[in-house]
Amino acid sequence: MIIKSLHIRQFRNYERVELNFDDRMNVFIGENAQGKTNAIEAIYVLALAKSHRTSKDKELIRWTNDFAKLQGQVSRQTGSVELDLVISTKGKKVKLNGIEKRKLSEYVGAVNVVMFAPEDLNLVKGSPQLRRRFIDMELGQISPIYLHHLGLYQKVLQQRNFLLKDLQIGKGSLDMLDILTEQLVELATQITKRRFVFLGQLQKWAEEIHHDISRAKEQLKIEYKPSCDVLEEMDLPKMKEVFMKTYEEKKKREIARGVTLFGPQRDDLGFLVNDRDVQTYGSQGQQRTTALAVKLAEIELIHAEIGEYPILLLDDVLSELDDYRQSHLLHSIGQRVQTFVTTTSISGVHHEALNGAAIFRVEQGTISNDA
Repeated sequence: MIIKSLHIRQFRNYERVELNFDDRMNVFIGENAQGKTNAIEAIYVLALAKSHRTSKDKELIRWTNDFAKLQGQVSRQTGSVELDLVISTKGKKVKLNGIEKRKLSEYVGAVNVVMFAPEDLNLVKGSPQLRRRFIDMELGQISPIYLHHLGLYQKVLQQRNFLLKDLQIGKGSLDMLDILTEQLVELATQITKRRFVFLGQLQKWAEEIHHDISRAKEQLKIEYKPSCDVLEEMDLPKMKEVFMKTYEEKKKREIARGVTLFGPQRDDLGFLVNDRDVQTYGSQGQQRTTALAVKLAEIELIHAEIGEYPILLLDDVLSELDDYRQSHLLHSIGQRVQTFVTTTSISGVHHEALNGAAIFRVEQGTISNDA
């Protein structure tokens, strides 16, 4: 898939910008704090209706304005797709080919993107929250039903946490807690099962890519680490039974704490290189190789799932990789993937992938094309 054009209005530090892109390589060059990242963030937000940098939508709206608007024209094997997204203080409105969608789960997935930013190099050594976000963002793109279940889960979780806080101070109903727990378990089971499947698929691609980057010296294994004692081989009824048993046994503890202590919102990922935990024992080079392998595996997984390559966004990541990993990244994407790169300079990047790239100069919220 290829994004042909992007219209930006009142987004971040951009007042109004209209851009047309090259089908293969697009490079945004500029000094720091000029708006390079904002430009490719706009593509990400247009595709996923949320940012990779903030959970506060108001930060996406330019200064004193009431709304931000993004429009994009995307070419897919099945035809052209027009995306419209308006972010306002009242929420979000989305359209596909001019038709408004009531649910974001009906919108997300129309265009697939993979973002690789410096913070993604912390995927291995960063917080569990970062890894959960990674799973949810990537899985949500290829599975609308997962996104739907996740949205429902978060609503029930919020209600349950409010009730647990009431019960903590002697208010609220235990019968209502049982009702919410049952609803939570139903959704937790669906989410957890889908995560197991997704990570199994990701493992297949990442293992092979990591093997290549490490020059056949290392083997990568990705482990899903649930907060409950559920196992990948369990069927849905058995998994549900384990969840229910956990919540029943830990009910008093959760009331005492006033918060839900188990479930998908508490799960984590583990990365093993040659059977050693790379988060704890791996070198910085091994951690970066693991993060790079996982990101490249995402591209292949999406291609395998939908039959098209996603759009790749590389936000200032080339400068964070040594020459070998940088070369492997650019060689892997080759001419197959439409790619957007932000950088302060390409003078130090020597790779045929950048030959003939469309060059955009970014300065103080304006973008000019060198063509």
